[in-house]
Amino acid sequence: MHSSYLTQTACRLSWGGVVKDAASPSALAFWSKILRIIDMQKAKKKKNAWISWSEDEVKLLKKLFPHGRAREVAERTGRPLTAVRQKAYSMGIKTKGCRCWTANEVKILKKLYRDENIQSIADTLGWSYEAVGCKARKIGLKKERYPPWSEQELTLLKKLYPNNNTRDIASELGRTVSAVAEKAYKLGLSEKRRVWSKKELNLLKKLYPSRTAQEIAGQIGRTVQATRLRIVKLGLKKRLSAAKN
Repeated sequence: MHSSYLTQTACRLSWGGVVKDAASPSALAFWSKILRIIDMQKAKKKKNAWISWSEDEVKLLKKLFPHGRAREVAERTGRPLTAVRQKAYSMGIKTKGCRCWTANEVKILKKLYRDENIQSIADTLGWSYEAVGCKARKIGLKKERYPPWSEQELTLLKKLYPNNNTRDIASELGRTVSAVAEKAYKLGLSEKRRVWSKKELNLLKKLYPSRTAQEIAGQIGRTVQATRLRIVKLGLKKRLSAAKN
């Protein structure tokens, strides 16, 4: 046995307070063997997270996971719990009945929800997209829809909004059309009455059957409210297969 490993073992035992005389030869021989086994198990578990699932492991997953025994699958396969849940999710295996969120999962959800997309969080936690969204709503989590507006941006918005196209203002500020329209509405700003051009009307008629009013407003450079009003005035109808606004 290498002296460096013995020294390391002695330190680990001493820090953990496992034995009083960590440096005795007999204690070192025994406990270094135990620590080697523990280290090998940890390395195996980490490696297993990236190894393809065998047929026996998949059978075990199908048998136990639906009954809420994901942790048992993790222990018997030597894989991380998140890897087990991700595999079940990818195979469409669902838990029968109600599966409760752990405190650690809720903690991770709170940490990731603001900046990560829901599907990414679902993949990380091993939950479905719908389950993550539902849990986030239940505990009051909200995404930051738009970054805070600076005083400089607000000043420029107030200056440009009355006489300029919303799309042009959005391009100038580096924000989306919907963000500019929403902020202008909250500030009580109003643009000068702008007549719809033939090009805008043709584009509206072309897009409306398959697009939402918000998407069309963003493409044309009009507010959602103005776009919806024009749709009503023109009497445009959705296709039966198209989603409602």
